[in-house]
Amino acid sequence: MHILPARIARAAWLAAALALAACGGGGGGGSSPPAAPPPTTQSYTDPTVYTSGGGASLSQPVESVAITHHSVSVGGAALQYTATAGHLTALSPAGAPEASFFYVAYTLDGAAPATRPVTFFYNGGPGSASAWLHLGSYGPRRLATGMPRTDAPTPFPLVDNAETLLDVSDLVFVDAIGSGYSEAIAPNINRNFWGVDADAAAFRDFIVRYLAVNQRQASPRFLFGESYGTTRSAVLADLLESAGVELKGVVLQSAVLDYNSNCALTSKITLPCTGYMPSYAATAAWFSVAPAANGLALPDFVAQARTLAATRYDPALRTAMAGGAQPDAGLLASLASSTGMPAATWQSHFNLVPDYFRYNLLAGQTLGRYDARVTVPGTAPPSGDDDPSSYLITPSFAFRIGDYLAHELGYTTPSSYVLLSNAIQSWNFSHDGRALPDTIPDLAAAFAQNPKLKLLVFDGYNDLATPFFTTEGDLARLGSAPDVQVKSYPGGHMLYLDDQARPLAKADLANFYRRALGN
Repeated sequence: MHILPARIARAAWLAAALALAACGGGGGGGSSPPAAPPPTTQSYTDPTVYTSGGGASLSQPVESVAITHHSVSVGGAALQYTATAGHLTALSPAGAPEASFFYVAYTLDGAAPATRPVTFFYNGGPGSASAWLHLGSYGPRRLATGMPRTDAPTPFPLVDNAETLLDVSDLVFVDAIGSGYSEAIAPNINRNFWGVDADAAAFRDFIVRYLAVNQRQASPRFLFGESYGTTRSAVLADLLESAGVELKGVVLQSAVLDYNSNCALTSKITLPCTGYMPSYAATAAWFSVAPAANGLALPDFVAQARTLAATRYDPALRTAMAGGAQPDAGLLASLASSTGMPAATWQSHFNLVPDYFRYNLLAGQTLGRYDARVTVPGTAPPSGDDDPSSYLITPSFAFRIGDYLAHELGYTTPSSYVLLSNAIQSWNFSHDGRALPDTIPDLAAAFAQNPKLKLLVFDGYNDLATPFFTTEGDLARLGSAPDVQVKSYPGGHMLYLDDQARPLAKADLANFYRRALGN
């Protein structure tokens, strides 16, 4: 249950937490760090060996960082910025060291910390590092992947990012415990934080510590999570607001907010897969195999598919799954025309799961899960990974993140950067009395504590992991009072990799920040 503490209690908790955070701990020293990093450049060779295993922990964490200075051009203007890469110890509210978080912060030179927004970015998994957002989305440098192409030379080049969000906010990319170079501090072990509630609480404690160490308590604060990171964001927003750390806005990229509403996230397909049907339609339109899309702009066709899913497909599917009447020929024909899957297939697979769609839409081709526009010949997955939109890009991200940290940001380590740990295999998904998390109540609780909070949700039409129509249905449970915007674009789960979608999303982000900041 979400119990909203009194404002006085929240203020007392935060004051104590900030006081403890400013006192160091876990290798951070006993005095407050300076308000800003030194103006000189400093590289750092970290001697610590970081381990991602569930039973791993650090005995002597170190908070040293590398500091470098750079410039990037946005809208014709050169932005001078400082990059800080290293570790920071998250402290519990009682002051005990919990974990050593690896982070990279980008701060605009010459900006006033009290008024300069700061945004915390993290990926999902659970168990994923933040490299995908860090090198793919709105940092000052990004990988040019050419998505949804599959023939671009690899490793993808790292280029200046004209759509970086650095012109709007300072950026902090942080790795979850057990990923990247983040690790628990003894007597804790990584596995102690591998669960919905423990993970979000540790991120809260990292953010509180970061704000205190860098004297950013007055800065407007934003969260930016992707995939499971959106599950984390909903819980984290509630925890931060309860702790008196007020947020201006939350950005959810490819959201999964209620695991109990997504048919592909259960071990047995017992839920209607209605939420995927409009994504099937958008994908069929991309491949020009949806007759119903002829002559329609994609947003108009998607709107038509939403209506078909909500008013005809979903009621008929629920009736059929309950043992009632089977679908009529007219509905099957409409589904076929909208999705490119034959009426006979819809009749035999009326609750059409995304994997069946990926393997059967195009003869002899496998479609991507994260981005269904990406295809490879055949249906035999290489090395057990059947998602071409994932395995075609992963090696480049794995190579570039270590290379970038060492050669551009001055941070080196003998450790291997862990893109994805095995945390998901032992993750405690239970939350608020349910075996799988439903975080809509957490968002509602955050809005109740902070009615001025704003929420922006990004989705890709061709994402077959976290379908946009399911997310829209989940968010509808919040009602009409909260300030919620939902934006969908052609693209997949990581829509920022698409060169057409990314500038559109950046423009919507800039408008969102202006509204949230009252400008």
